Amino acid sequence: MLPNPTASAEVASGASPWDQVADRLRAGGLRWTPQRRTLIEVLREHEGHVTASALIARCKERDRTTTPSTVYRTLDLLEELGLVRHGHGHDGREEYHILPDQVHGHLYCGGCGKTWEIRPETGAVIVEALASQLGFAVDLSHVTISGRCAGCHD
Repeated sequence: MLPNPTASAEVASGASPWDQVADRLRAGGLRWTPQRRTLIEVLREHEGHVTASALIARCKERDRTTTPSTVYRTLDLLEELGLVRHGHGHDGREEYHILPDQVHGHLYCGGCGKTWEIRPETGAVIVEALASQLGFAVDLSHVTISGRCAGCHD
């Protein structure tokens, strides 16, 4: 398990969460490689959601020695540190949310292809309804509800 100082300590110091990655990996006995450095540089430039394949392509533009396995392994480590969270899009494709501030699901319109985040209060209602009615514990980060948005349905 990697050391995980609280986010509030990072915010209080004014540091970017990315500034501490090398130290946190080293503290966990892991190496700070050029490929990991490249991935962190690419992630610093993103907000919201991005696919692993897009991250791999952008890393390879900067460092052609980047391998998909290194990117995926590093994303797993960064998820342990709370810096990314993975989920799945409407087509099952794995996506990563960069610097997530909350767990959320998504809505996908099959008409226009747009996606929206499910607001935390709406997600809480969905999670609670399934828990109370079916005894099912939902991982909201893996929920994508498909349908039609107001602009696409008749």
